[in-house]
Amino acid sequence: MKNNVKPIRTKKDHEAALAEVERLWGAKLGTPEGDRLDVLVTLIEVYEAAHYPMDPPDPIEAIKFRMEQQGLTRKDLQPLIGTRTRVAEVLNRKRNLSIEMIRRLHQALGISAEVLIRPSRKDRAA
Repeated sequence: MKNNVKPIRTKKDHEAALAEVERLWGAKLGTPEGDRLDVLVTLIEVYEAAHYPMDPPDPIEAIKFRMEQQGLTRKDLQPLIGTRTRVAEVLNRKRNLSIEMIRRLHQALGISAEVLIRPSRKDRAA
């Protein structure tokens, strides 16, 4: 086993590092293999963050995800968003979230205000 670990600079380097991680997967912590695995995973994360950045979640998807996590219904959102019709309009991307809705959703559901204030996918496509 080679102990030299190099930076990941190219797609080929990335693919080789992924293959090596797969080979080392399950190595025990504190062993040379475990240490190599730990370093490779860190290098891969840095490379992927630079080359494949992830957009923050869509606000409507974030609300729906939190609803699913907490077993909430659309009716449960009425105190935070408004009438049944208003909840439907927001979740169907027909109405944007207001600042007051964002504040209430952030406080009650713990969804980041930074995520809630972003334009929904419908807005970004326009």
